[in-house]
Amino acid sequence: MDAIRSVARMDPADHQIDPEELGYSLANLAEIMFPCLDAAGARSVAEIGAFTGSLTRELLAWGASRDARITAIDPNAEGKLVELANEHSELELLYERSNEALRHIELPDAVIFDGDHNYYAVSQDLELIEERSPDGQIPLLIVHDVSWPHGRRDVYFEPEAIPTDDRQPMAHEVKIAPGNPGLADGGLAYNWIAAREGGPRNGVLTAVEDFVSSHAGLRLAVVPAFFGFAILWAQAAPWGAAVAEIVAPYDRDPLVERLEANRVAHLVERVELVEALGKRDDRMARQEKLLRRMLGSRAFGLAERISRLRRGSGAVVTRQEVERALEDDEHSG
Repeated sequence: MDAIRSVARMDPADHQIDPEELGYSLANLAEIMFPCLDAAGARSVAEIGAFTGSLTRELLAWGASRDARITAIDPNAEGKLVELANEHSELELLYERSNEALRHIELPDAVIFDGDHNYYAVSQDLELIEERSPDGQIPLLIVHDVSWPHGRRDVYFEPEAIPTDDRQPMAHEVKIAPGNPGLADGGLAYNWIAAREGGPRNGVLTAVEDFVSSHAGLRLAVVPAFFGFAILWAQAAPWGAAVAEIVAPYDRDPLVERLEANRVAHLVERVELVEALGKRDDRMARQEKLLRRMLGSRAFGLAERISRLRRGSGAVVTRQEVERALEDDEHSG
């Protein structure tokens, strides 16, 4: 029970979560993930796909008192992630693909997957780790995005990096929505994604499940929150029971699943609203530009004078009225 109590004692204020990220970062699951790392006695962690470094920053804070080494693997590393690497000697940043880096780095105590969210990439990395693990004692593995939208649907950030035969039929510049296994008129937008959800060899969770079923002695737990993350370990690991105790209250819990489904529904609605507001703002900006051009045109001045001569028509639009309308719009913004 000590491991479970340690989860409750963690202060959420210690974790700098940006609400604008909409739950995309695994740092949102710190209260479960870090106790698992502690239970496994992890002193080295490799992060596949570090993106802006939001989780990397949390890993560095966690590892500071444990003398832990963090390796971030991201071929497109830039911005804040690079700054973190420059500021922290305990962080090694590798500008490589995971299936290259995992072949030569010292196998860490834990590996966090948050890179390419497709069956092929995840399967390749899992197999590489298993091949390099002595006597099948794999490190603690944490895999993000095992719930909707990528649990059962591949996304391809760089389609050319995936062999043609290992790609699902793809759709380009489309949107998907929960509850719709195909493509949607509104929802989350993707550049390249599997045209349909489900089926064999499709999605992150499918890759994890297939890996577990083809290798004896592995244990899998799934926490269906913040796009879902899977925890995978060898049953024979001396710390396996401690990790199992930590994740047991959340493992495929139906209440957590419903909460996540509700969160995702609101997230999609928010994305659609932001897009609609953006289109409205663009339209209003074009209208304002047109009105300002009209105010400065000789034709508008002439039309205004002619309208005043025809006062009985009731259709006079004056320069002052247009200027007041533009001022009201500026104040309301």
